Amino acid sequence: MLGTQAELDLIGSVPSGEEALKVIEEREPHVLLLDLRMPGMSGVDTLHALKAAGKTIRVIILTNYETDEDIYRAVQAGAQGYLLKDTSLREMLEAIRAVHAGKRYIPRHIASKLAERMVRTDLTARELEILKLLSRGPTNKQIGHALGISANTVRNHVLKIIEKLEVSDRTEAATTAIQRGLITSGE
Repeated sequence: MLGTQAELDLIGSVPSGEEALKVIEEREPHVLLLDLRMPGMSGVDTLHALKAAGKTIRVIILTNYETDEDIYRAVQAGAQGYLLKDTSLREMLEAIRAVHAGKRYIPRHIASKLAERMVRTDLTARELEILKLLSRGPTNKQIGHALGISANTVRNHVLKIIEKLEVSDRTEAATTAIQRGLITSGE
């Protein structure tokens, strides 16, 4: 679709983050359209690798995923734009032009999800670990045993998780975490 646009010089399409890094090194594109979920290196990992390598390429995430956590992680990692794969050609071109010119391009409904996510307090690594276990249904005692901590410590973490996710109980915490992309089902 983009290859038919005279104003664009499409230099390639690759299936993974690792291959994208190679093409970027060789061809030095101005704008990269990047998926979040690819074999091997994820889109967010690719963004981190670009930053670590000192690359100034501007990146638009082009994906099927629009959970607030996916959006947040991508923008935090350095994405300047975020589009869904069903975006119209007209809007995609508008986004590419804007990002190429040094601006951000985040559609209103995506920006709304990002804003909601940004006001929430981040879960700690331990809270995420407990949330993943919690989603499988074990008791606090069982989670504590698995992590080598007391059931009371687990209870305190669960209470903080419930508070941070602004939910009423542990079941809603697990469901909300899956819906927001914090954890995946069956993790």
